[in-house]
Amino acid sequence: MNGKQFLEMLSRLPARVWLQAILALIGFVILAVLGFAVIAGVAAVVLIVLLGFKAKTWILNLFRRPPPPEPPARQDRKVIDVQYEIVDRSNDRTPRN
Repeated sequence: MNGKQFLEMLSRLPARVWLQAILALIGFVILAVLGFAVIAGVAAVVLIVLLGFKAKTWILNLFRRPPPPEPPARQDRKVIDVQYEIVDRSNDRTPRN
């Protein structure tokens, strides 16, 4: 079946079939638009909820007292050389208190 025969077959279809096809196409478009609207609506609700939580935190932080400033780091640090000895008490026979 070539393109010309296909078009001739379509032209012989009754008007009822054409009306049903047009209504199906319109219904499909409406469902697609509503589907996108639902997706966009859900995304908008999620965005509003997230922004609401952020706004709540921001407003609460406005009325809280700021934390006390940290003391400045000490500038008079001295490095001391230390010697240490490791004592192994596993072989010690004296009782512990």
